[in-house]
Amino acid sequence: MTLLVSDREVAATLDAATTVAAMRDALLAAHAGRLVAPPRASAPLGGGRMVLTAGHLTGEWYGFRSYDTFGLPESAQLVVLHDARTGAVRAVAVGEELGSRRTGGLGGVAVDALARPDAATLGVVGSGRQAWTQVWATAAVRPLREVTVHSRSAARRAAFAARVRAELGVPARAVDTAREAVADRDVVVLATTSVTPVIDAADLAPGTHVSTVGFKQTDRHEFGTDLLDVADVLVTDSPAQAGAYSPPMLAAVEPYAGRLRDLGAVLAGAVAGRTGADQISVFCSTGLAGTEVFLLDRLVRLGAAAV
Repeated sequence: MTLLVSDREVAATLDAATTVAAMRDALLAAHAGRLVAPPRASAPLGGGRMVLTAGHLTGEWYGFRSYDTFGLPESAQLVVLHDARTGAVRAVAVGEELGSRRTGGLGGVAVDALARPDAATLGVVGSGRQAWTQVWATAAVRPLREVTVHSRSAARRAAFAARVRAELGVPARAVDTAREAVADRDVVVLATTSVTPVIDAADLAPGTHVSTVGFKQTDRHEFGTDLLDVADVLVTDSPAQAGAYSPPMLAAVEPYAGRLRDLGAVLAGAVAGRTGADQISVFCSTGLAGTEVFLLDRLVRLGAAAV
């Protein structure tokens, strides 16, 4: 029977620790060549695009995620999981929760691999769904002592801080500027829709880990080249996707491309991650293809019920 999975089932089944563990396994599988994960494909449709990411865990499953850029109020992502032995559709997920948790899980893996072991403070710029799942996943890999958050809307950032306190049990406060949000933080998350830099690298303390989730291309970017210039460790979850952006991703062009490392390779010990407490590490999240399907497979194995 094909499972039809809604946001409700995703939220009930995939906690942060499970999601981070699944994304770690996916990154290691991709590094080992077991997860085939090509860059995303896009079809222009006049006024918007349909975007497809696909993956194949060799011998186990294959599948895809699709979403559109029309910006319509009821638009939702679709994730489809096929059995690699029979081709049968094992599960279909409709909604936003699976994709959001997957992105948060990838960020949680990056924090666990790259942030200092004693990291306990988190600064967030952004207060939307992506910002939330980054905090949610980070709290699963580090014992957070405090979260500070800034976004353009005072009401949204206050509500975000209240949610962190209520759902994660972590002290949190909204602040008036991005500079206040990131100053003296051990971990910083940028999860905005800004097309211009929202922070100055000079505001970061030595030893900070930065995860970037929003725009990062040469023509629109939530951070500037100053952040890449100060980064001692520069990492992405999909070098293939990083090199396939059009226009290019900032970190995938010279003089930065030669320093860009694969997070899966860091996890496998094939390349170095952080080697010093004062180093600044930067994770450029691109969304490794196949990871939504990987997470849907993990959810099915955990016994999600059909709608």
